[in-house]
Amino acid sequence: MTQETPKGDRIAKVLARAGVASRRGAEAIIEAGRVTVNGTEIDSPALNVTAADKITVDGKEIGTPERPRLWRYHKPIGLVTTEKDEKGRDTVFGALPDDMPRVVSVGRLDINSEGLLLLTNDGGIKRRLELPSTGWLRRYRVRVNGRPEDHVLDSLRKGVTSDGERFQPMDVVIDRQQGANAWLTVSLREGKNREIRRAMGEVGLKVNRLIRVSYGPFQLGELKAGDVEEVKGRVLRDQLGLETPQGTATRKGAGRKRKR
Repeated sequence: MTQETPKGDRIAKVLARAGVASRRGAEAIIEAGRVTVNGTEIDSPALNVTAADKITVDGKEIGTPERPRLWRYHKPIGLVTTEKDEKGRDTVFGALPDDMPRVVSVGRLDINSEGLLLLTNDGGIKRRLELPSTGWLRRYRVRVNGRPEDHVLDSLRKGVTSDGERFQPMDVVIDRQQGANAWLTVSLREGKNREIRRAMGEVGLKVNRLIRVSYGPFQLGELKAGDVEEVKGRVLRDQLGLETPQGTATRKGAGRKRKR
């Protein structure tokens, strides 16, 4: 006899979508006995709930989960892509406008990299955009010190290994020489830690500026450093197949910090 799949979504996902905490944080809150469903305290996240269920955290009923949303953010240099930093450095999430809901990043950009960083309030969108099987193309403008010859870049186009880690082939084009530096356009379909910097190092090139200009169909465009802009619902529907309302609000902000 086939067992029916319970209706609804996992409780931790619902709590995360309602802005209570990240999914992992929601699991910790549940295990601490702070969550009730229809008046009964639960201690395991292995529970599906629907809109008909009454959910409370610390005695307060949670709000209606937000619809899935996605933002384009122009990350400046000097911010780390983490919610809390053990070294006390400024973070992307601390620099977002105060009226932004709880969001997570799609992939990361290191502290010395800049450009397009996608932010979402929905774990499903995050996973869909990050999955290697989807093969979303990431494109970067990369400045390197030196005068790279095209044949030197051929090994990057075939795929190189750095510290025992194999990188997939990259598409690399020399755009122009600017004094002691050269500008390249680099496109790849994976996002390993510091991949471009490490790969360039393997062919004797040092990266001194790295700007992500696109992630799949989403472009940095004219977005200024520190600004964030919501992707419209019709674009999410067309690009990701999400049934979301059209004409979602657009929000720009020049990196105003959240109140702590």
